[in-house]
Amino acid sequence: MHPDITLVPFPALCGSEALRRLVDRIETPYLLLVQEGLAVDFAPGSLDRWVRVAEDTGAVVVYADFYVGGGSERTPHPTIGYQAGSLRDDFDFGPAVLYRAEVVKNAVAQCDTDWHFAARYDLRLRLSRLGTIFHLPEFLYTATESDSRLSGEKQFDYVDPRNREVQIEMEQACTAHLKAIGGWLPATRPDTEVAAGDFPVECSVIIPVRNRAKTIGDAVRSALAQETEKPFNVIVVDNHSTDGTTEILQQLVAEDKRLVHLIPESTALGIGGCWNEAVSSPRCGRFAVQLDSDDLYNSPDTLQRIADTFYREKCAMVIGSYQMTDFELRPLPPGLIDHREWSAENGANNALRINGLGAPRAFYTPLLRENRLPNTSYGEDYAVGLTLSRRYRIGRIYEPLYLCRRWEGNSDAALSIEKVNANNVYKDSLRTIELLARQQLNKNE
Repeated sequence: MHPDITLVPFPALCGSEALRRLVDRIETPYLLLVQEGLAVDFAPGSLDRWVRVAEDTGAVVVYADFYVGGGSERTPHPTIGYQAGSLRDDFDFGPAVLYRAEVVKNAVAQCDTDWHFAARYDLRLRLSRLGTIFHLPEFLYTATESDSRLSGEKQFDYVDPRNREVQIEMEQACTAHLKAIGGWLPATRPDTEVAAGDFPVECSVIIPVRNRAKTIGDAVRSALAQETEKPFNVIVVDNHSTDGTTEILQQLVAEDKRLVHLIPESTALGIGGCWNEAVSSPRCGRFAVQLDSDDLYNSPDTLQRIADTFYREKCAMVIGSYQMTDFELRPLPPGLIDHREWSAENGANNALRINGLGAPRAFYTPLLRENRLPNTSYGEDYAVGLTLSRRYRIGRIYEPLYLCRRWEGNSDAALSIEKVNANNVYKDSLRTIELLARQQLNKNE
């Protein structure tokens, strides 16, 4: 082991007492925490390189890329750069992280909260306020695999009700950090006058689609089966499908004139761009309600419940809850995704910690016309949700409204590490943009 490093196996989740005992053991300039229970093999000279980079940059934390597995079976596991919006408690630093010991000791000594689970997360946020968290894009070690699940299975861990106690603490730590850096927002929001203006229908179900011949018919019929007090329509933005989706939609239009089939002129649209096409249409209703081309509403009263929530809560956006199922509609774990971590008091702040806001999502159309979605096919809904939550009230429905079908054709069912990283970089950038906007807002008020 390097003479300047104290190496300690340590759990990813830990309490304050364990962290205090740890810092009492440090007698070297650097601390290397390795995830407990994993076998880690450091490449020759890698620890020297790690320390040298820490000294040259003055960083308080340095983490690196690594390999997973062993021998000829090892595979690269690159990590991503840390930014101001990297507020997720599940940010992937890899299983080995180097800390500047003196700064860690001071940060731990100054913490007056007795955490049961969030001590290490709180430490990371504190350290980010004290110095640089530096990503070294070099493969310095090899580790055994700690979680071999597919990306589609991992992505809902943060809303798993079995992790609720952990998530409450993580929210508290993140909220304290936002207050410390001027990014926290109070709960008060003005009413949104959702009854104002004239619209052709009350609700429009928005379905962007490209090459979903297997599922688009089910999705459209699910939307058309809604029972509402006022008229609604279904706007499908067909993004130049080539697999028969277009022909299926043309047949459905012939059967039901409430279906609006749009084919945009541009061939450069992502999902967000397709949403902008639908919302800009003069046929779009007062409320624009999301339905993905893979999925279904779980009952005929979904649209009415969403509309009622807009009027009752006078909010700019309503987010429901959904049930995870397989393609045959059999329940899948973790089951109901209800985002109970959202609260009227702190939801807009906690939204900067979590990686999604829930579904189905619905918007008061005039505000969505003012706050257009980014033209991407990932995170576009999260981006506009963060923007709206900065100034407007967000309504929630915690009962299931929606069936999210997981199947081999889902775009996020089994992503490569490179694609997972690209998605996380993008969402971290959205959080960075929103954090900077909130800091500016607080400075000006």
